[in-house]
Amino acid sequence: MGVGDTGGDTAGDGYKPETGGGAGSAYGTGSAFGTGGGNGAGAGNGTGWDVDGRAHRGQRWSARASLGAVALAALLPLLAGGVGGVLLLLAGAAGMSVTVAGLWWALTRRGTARVAAAALAVAAPVAVITMFAAANLLWVVMVSLALWVIAVWTGRYALRSTGLRPVRVKEHRTPPPRRPFLVMNPHSGGAKVERFALKEKAERLGAQVVLLDPEKPRDVTELARRAVADGADLLGVAGGDGTQALVAAVAAEHGLPFLVISAGTRNHFAMDLGLDRDDPAACLDALTDGVELHVDLGFAGGRPFVNNVSFGVYGSVVQSPAYREDKVGTALDLLPDLLTRQSGPRLTARAGGTTLSDPQAVLVSNNPYRRDDPTGLGRRERLDSGVLGVLGVRVDSAAEAAALLLDPEAGGLTVLTAREVVVEADRPAIEVGIDGEALVLPAPVRCAIAPRALRVRVPRQRPGVPQAQPRLDWRRLRKLAAAVGRTAVTGRPAGGVHRTGR
Repeated sequence: MGVGDTGGDTAGDGYKPETGGGAGSAYGTGSAFGTGGGNGAGAGNGTGWDVDGRAHRGQRWSARASLGAVALAALLPLLAGGVGGVLLLLAGAAGMSVTVAGLWWALTRRGTARVAAAALAVAAPVAVITMFAAANLLWVVMVSLALWVIAVWTGRYALRSTGLRPVRVKEHRTPPPRRPFLVMNPHSGGAKVERFALKEKAERLGAQVVLLDPEKPRDVTELARRAVADGADLLGVAGGDGTQALVAAVAAEHGLPFLVISAGTRNHFAMDLGLDRDDPAACLDALTDGVELHVDLGFAGGRPFVNNVSFGVYGSVVQSPAYREDKVGTALDLLPDLLTRQSGPRLTARAGGTTLSDPQAVLVSNNPYRRDDPTGLGRRERLDSGVLGVLGVRVDSAAEAAALLLDPEAGGLTVLTAREVVVEADRPAIEVGIDGEALVLPAPVRCAIAPRALRVRVPRQRPGVPQAQPRLDWRRLRKLAAAVGRTAVTGRPAGGVHRTGR
């Protein structure tokens, strides 16, 4: 969703039905959809939705189109190829499983065995495509895929039209800082500090800027503390997320606003704050025309993190000195021993009432990542839910790897949220990756979250966070498709409100 000139009074906790602030209906005075008065049914005056008409019909017919597309996609192989078409479809599913198994073997083997496994992973889908082409049914696969795309798009459109709205983080209007202090890494993100003239623009706006020199390492935490002692009323960083976290913790400790400048390589924190990642200089507009967002801050063994902390495979791989120069080659060299547990720590993670025993990888994030929307993978819908996201993976064989792909709810994948996570190991210290930085922490490592402890100052005008797509709920779609009249639009989804991160 885009974030523009809002009044700073919009807040939410999960998905909520639209409600107006005035005396009219939900879509009348004070509502988000219209400014005219209306009756209890929510009819607007032309500036909002025609809820009793087009919205109802569009919702119902979108749900029906989605279900119809799914049914046709499932029946098409039988209608076009008879029993042979169904058998070929089963062969396609088997080929997918073989491909995943081949990839698992390729990651857990070396030498000739790895080459053979990779060849198998490539040969399986090629063989399936050849069989469909020989049976003159390749068009069936293409049409079925297109029907699934239509089903997903129309289904989500129907679910987006149920009168629900996503969470929006509350904005706080505060006066501009008078003595901002910024730390900039001139080598981060391919020298973005120099390319976008960040130092010059910041100084024109009245900020004190300190440039980091990789040949003369400096403790950024100590720099930030010294700046606070000298009277700084805002701290900020132009650099990677690891540096962002260290300075953010000092800002949170002293109750000062923190400025994120998207001058790193991936800028995941900036992305989830809705900042402009293509133009880091735009982030500096917050110094003169900004608002504050109060977001959570994570800690692992006392070390702050803004994105996530990785245990297990990734935490061990990033420790290698060769990883920075050759990420793929280093990972391929280390993965066979790490995935088969011949090296690396044996982990146990406890989150709430759940215990993860001997996982190969555990990811603890500052707020949970999206899962239901493939376009939103790697994004967090919100940063103020007050809970950690936890993702654990345990795969011991090629069959389990294939099952994990075919069934996202398989036992090898654990996804949950918790306010505290404790990770133990069979050794006194654990190798971890915190916001991409390689560290070694004493075991056990306690991960916790400080709810809304960080005041982040952002530009009032910024791209914003794309709205999360609704989870495809086929039960709700069936009810919507069968609904008549105004009952198609509901204040709440069937079965309750799906809350992210709760």
